[in-house]
Amino acid sequence: MSNPKKIFIVDDDNFLLDMYVLKFNQGGFEVSTSLGSIAALTRLREGFSPDILLLDIMMPEMDGFELLEKIKEENLSKDSIKIILSNRGQQSDILRGESLGVSGYIVKATSTPTEVINKVNEIINKS
Repeated sequence: MSNPKKIFIVDDDNFLLDMYVLKFNQGGFEVSTSLGSIAALTRLREGFSPDILLLDIMMPEMDGFELLEKIKEENLSKDSIKIILSNRGQQSDILRGESLGVSGYIVKATSTPTEVINKVNEIINKS
């Protein structure tokens, strides 16, 4: 069996983080989480480089787009597959994500946790 993929989930909702940790663990991933962008940025600056970065857009202090901009500016986690997981599904948000190098965009409101795992796996297999 191959090594589990390391996924880093960034969200400001503890309940969602706990649920996704459980689901991604069941899906064979090695899961790390961060409650919000500031803490996530600190971890990445310390050299943490997950295989997959799954992040929310709507967060206090620094939103997901700002986090992606900082990651790009500072050349952090450059080999990570970046995926947005957000309730915002406007075309403008999807295009902004693409311009910041994300490989996929998943809308939380229309996806069950199992569907999120399946979509993440699809994105990984395409990358």
